[in-house]
Amino acid sequence: MTLLRDMCYPTPHELALAARALADEHPALVRLRQVGASRAGRPLWLLSVGGEPAGAGAPDRNVLVVAGAHANEPVGGPTALSLARRVIRDLAPRAGCGWHFLLCADPDGAALHLTPRPYSLLDYHRNFFRPPGPEQPEWAPSLLPPDRLPPETLALTALIDELRPVLQISLHGTDLGGSWVQLTRDIPGLSEPFTKSAAELRIPVETGASDATGWPSPGPGIFVMPEPGTEAAGAFHPEDTRLSTWYHAHRYAGTTAIVEVPMWASDLVDDPAPHPDPRRALRMLAGRLTGDADRVAAVREGVYTADPDAAPLLRAVDWTLALIPRITVEWTGPGAPAEATTAHIGSIDAFGRRLSLRAAAMLLRVLRAQGHPAAQGLDRLVTGWCEEFAARFQARWIPVATQVEHQTRTVLATYERLTAVNR
Repeated sequence: MTLLRDMCYPTPHELALAARALADEHPALVRLRQVGASRAGRPLWLLSVGGEPAGAGAPDRNVLVVAGAHANEPVGGPTALSLARRVIRDLAPRAGCGWHFLLCADPDGAALHLTPRPYSLLDYHRNFFRPPGPEQPEWAPSLLPPDRLPPETLALTALIDELRPVLQISLHGTDLGGSWVQLTRDIPGLSEPFTKSAAELRIPVETGASDATGWPSPGPGIFVMPEPGTEAAGAFHPEDTRLSTWYHAHRYAGTTAIVEVPMWASDLVDDPAPHPDPRRALRMLAGRLTGDADRVAAVREGVYTADPDAAPLLRAVDWTLALIPRITVEWTGPGAPAEATTAHIGSIDAFGRRLSLRAAAMLLRVLRAQGHPAAQGLDRLVTGWCEEFAARFQARWIPVATQVEHQTRTVLATYERLTAVNR
């Protein structure tokens, strides 16, 4: 099965079929098993290459690769299969390590984000979906009490408890920008192979990622998260990374790496030049984001529906709109940076644009389904914002196969550097 058709991401069902074919092709080495189910009853599939996950014959160490934790970031699934093939070819003969691939951590979300062939940013947003934070498998523990965690999160943490991975990899993507890696512990030497891969594949390195604001950066595009028990740094999101499933592996002395790769690249996010006036820029960005959010919120106030299919979309719209005032306060408050790179301000600019755009795009899906009279006006707004976003950042498409290759190289380099340190 050819999964990397031109500009096409495979569905969770296609991923499972390809994984089953791989297990059938290598029955002594590869197995596929269900490790849980989503809230809607969709299976969570784990593809394993190497020894048994526990008990007699278990490998000395395990690597867990998680794909599809965010519904709107579909690159992780094909990367997981690419990695599985590389492991079978190059690493499987080496004893002592089992590789395990959770093919899609949120199949319900993936069923709602219906963009297999995004030919433009507008096409990508036409059927956009990203669930609110409490419904995201990795983030839920930072936002919900233990007795309210979704089954996808419980399956993931149970898998970590079973495998006790020395390394957990979470495969993520961004719509427009560059590539970067977030680590729960520093892995010395990772920056060199990471930046080399990005340069060879013409993928910019996001040197000032807004997701990692205030975090140490031991090399270009590499960011180390705050440790549990320390004061949180000021990244612009409401979730606390220290309470996410990324840190669950620390119970077993494991390390987690989050590998981000863009769908559309922008060379504006790797500019290391000092920005001339960061605080003024952030005030301007905060004002624009507030105005854009107000426009979406005004339309949202007139939308009422009992359609169950609209409920997850509206929950996501409301969650996104509720975040924006908190974010703009951070941008304009006393903690706003007096010094920053052009790359960092560019990353924050992109972050703000995507927040209001995502809320508008998901709301538009509901309005179109209702035949709501406001749909036409909101459609024009979404179209204009997509065009402005692409033009401002000079967006250029990164082929799916190139996205996958860069993630695959980065994961293997992360494993090699980590095991070299631990020898």
